[in-house]
Amino acid sequence: MWSLAEQLSVVARSADELAEALGKDARRTVIVLPDLHSGSAVDLVLDLARLPHLRLVVECRTGSPAHQALSRVECAELDLNLDQWRDQQRYEQWLASTPAHGAPATPRAGSTSLDLSDPVAVCEADPRLVTLGYERDDQDHGGLRAAWLRAGQALCQEQSPASRALIVSTVLGDSADPRLAPALADLASDAPWNLEWSRVCGDVKPPWPGPATALAAGAGPLAGCLLMAGHQETVRIVSVSDATSRGRLPARGGRLRGLAAMQDGTVLFLDQWGGVGADPTWTARAAGSGIEKLLDQGPSDAERLLASLKGHSGTAMGTVAGPATGSVVLGDAGGRVAVHGDATAEAVLHKGTVAAVAGLSLPLDDGEALPVVYSGGADGTVRAWAPGHSPMSEAVVKRACSVVSLGAAITENGPTLAVAWADGVVDWIHCDTGTLRSFRPGPPVRSVALTPEGRLLIGMDEALTCITPREVLSDAPSRGVEGHS
Repeated sequence: MWSLAEQLSVVARSADELAEALGKDARRTVIVLPDLHSGSAVDLVLDLARLPHLRLVVECRTGSPAHQALSRVECAELDLNLDQWRDQQRYEQWLASTPAHGAPATPRAGSTSLDLSDPVAVCEADPRLVTLGYERDDQDHGGLRAAWLRAGQALCQEQSPASRALIVSTVLGDSADPRLAPALADLASDAPWNLEWSRVCGDVKPPWPGPATALAAGAGPLAGCLLMAGHQETVRIVSVSDATSRGRLPARGGRLRGLAAMQDGTVLFLDQWGGVGADPTWTARAAGSGIEKLLDQGPSDAERLLASLKGHSGTAMGTVAGPATGSVVLGDAGGRVAVHGDATAEAVLHKGTVAAVAGLSLPLDDGEALPVVYSGGADGTVRAWAPGHSPMSEAVVKRACSVVSLGAAITENGPTLAVAWADGVVDWIHCDTGTLRSFRPGPPVRSVALTPEGRLLIGMDEALTCITPREVLSDAPSRGVEGHS
């Protein structure tokens, strides 16, 4: 099932998740399932067969549990036992070359000797054997089994044991056997990423802050904080250093599609209908005497900017720092990206919906700063654009699946960009050198954020992870293939 999800560029750790993911994917697809003889996958086949944009070709042995179940539903059956459907001579040659035809498949030798409670042995073994072992053994193994199955198909990629240990570490949880984390950390010391911290559903010290369907790095009075929105309406504020709670913002009307922070601490919300709202709770207050404040009763620059956004809607939202209030960036369903505030411009950057936007203020040699907007689309491209200039003709990066979320920041190593993709991959890109590294945590990635300290935060339904790349920056583009599809 994980292999099928991988081929279709979706994230699914169970049959239900695969059916749900493919139900949302409108691509017309033919799926071929060979050697499906047991009845274990019949429910998945029946769920997929109900999707109108999918066609399935299933091979199963006559009289097998799968054949008995599927023959009772409406389907076209091609029975190769009938002479009219086969070349008799080639059939006899095939029978002669397959003396064990009909014998059930057996596990590879040595699979029973694997210690499923040993984190090092598990990460160094064939991941297919590990998965098979955990499917047949429902013991918890100190929490290692739950972590392995939570990470799912990410662990079955071609990668080093160190990278596999890092992935398991990010979804382990604090209820696991305390001996597991140090062993995994030691093995992961050669991985291309450092694990700063990870909070998993069920954690209590500190508590898991909840699902993270939208993330934004704080600014101004919220510097050092991370804004989080989930399936509830409340926005949570946590520390980027360890995810401890720093507060909450009042509930908004409906679930939020996006979050952003202005440089004065104003928090922006993109609601489920595409409207922009603001919360000034953390906004920095201008200094001055009571008389000065009394005389200056007019709206601030930030308030005028927010007022100008009324009536605008979007599918994605971000901010860019600037000399005054900065700018707010909105993307829409037609591929258009519009900038409001210090810079005002718009351009069509994508074919189809803009799924994510992010921005940064790029320092120039003359002391000025250039606002740069990054946008990611359902068309699988990430594009860069400086308002007032023509968009770059070539995509920053392009893949055969939709962008989910973007993050951008100026770090001590230079400008960086984070891209979350619909297949669960997160790309980290150094904008000056083009260096690209990838990380795949396992569960579906809902959101990403970057901080000036270089932290990459990855939001999921069941986990919030903070990692940093190891300091290897080259002058030429490179793709960190470990964990990348």
